[in-house]
Amino acid sequence: MKFLDEAKVYIRSGDGGNGCVSFRREKFIEFGGPNGGDGGKGGDVVAEAVEGLNTLIDYRYQQHFFAKNGSAGMGKDRHGKNGADAVLKVPVGTQIYEEDGETLIVDLTEPGHRAVLLRGGNGGFGNAHFKTSTNRAPRHANPGQPGEEHTIRLRLKLIADAGIVGLPNAGKSTFLAAVSAAKPKIADYPFTTLTPQLGVVDVDGREFVLADIPGLIEGAHEGTGLGDRFLGHVERCRVLLHLVDGTGGNAGEAYETVRAELVAYGQGLADKPEIVALSKSDALGAAEIKRQAAQLKRVARKPPLVVSAVSGEGVKEVLRAVLKVIDEARGSTTEQSFARAVWHP
Repeated sequence: MKFLDEAKVYIRSGDGGNGCVSFRREKFIEFGGPNGGDGGKGGDVVAEAVEGLNTLIDYRYQQHFFAKNGSAGMGKDRHGKNGADAVLKVPVGTQIYEEDGETLIVDLTEPGHRAVLLRGGNGGFGNAHFKTSTNRAPRHANPGQPGEEHTIRLRLKLIADAGIVGLPNAGKSTFLAAVSAAKPKIADYPFTTLTPQLGVVDVDGREFVLADIPGLIEGAHEGTGLGDRFLGHVERCRVLLHLVDGTGGNAGEAYETVRAELVAYGQGLADKPEIVALSKSDALGAAEIKRQAAQLKRVARKPPLVVSAVSGEGVKEVLRAVLKVIDEARGSTTEQSFARAVWHP
């Protein structure tokens, strides 16, 4: 399945049905009076987050969604049928923006979360609605109200507890494949990973979701390489795992390159908790590991973990460090929610 995380669609809610002008006509009943029913309501346009979807590829093949119109009212006080809603099923984590791509309408972060994007038009009143003591035979009814139309943008931001960042060929996909059941493409050339990948990690009987995004290079925020468009998928992460290739020339420079791109991107990524790890230790000698770790510690201002996804060295320690930060973030979120829930007079 092709990965698509942005889409532009046109939506329109249904028109309301017209009210009916009708009078009761039965044998031996004189002056039966008005009995025109009201029109039905037009359908709404609704967005719903559902499980089992991880891409917006369906919206590449259909970009127009129309809710059904309400039916007109009928005689014998029969109400017109309401129009069916148009439901846009999207993956959990989808954000819906105005056409300008900047004004957020709704953020669907929970399975089953629904949001009404456009309301259908109300049905018109039939002539029975206008009957009064002084106007016993009204001969007019209201037309149904028209529906609304709009163009919106869908933007998917995957929901993961932790995200892996780093330069191309830093060992991100190899690490994800080693700690989860995900099967990302792995090769010895840059930009092997073209789309974000998710994996469920099990450590010490606990699970969390880990996201791997395509590598960043210098100038990514200006569109160099694959650019920084996939960084949106780690915006929701509680912690970033920054892998630095130990077989490169200078681990400190590699670290600073990625950090500069995170700062240029903004959205609070540079302020997220970060676990720094020197990868591919299986290909390094003890002296080289010490030299690269010292360079990395100097710029990161913290001692890096040393890890090899191939041999398994340091993998558990990295995962436990990531899980510790996740637990701390979850705990602070729970405390804030509890504080908001406490009633105050």
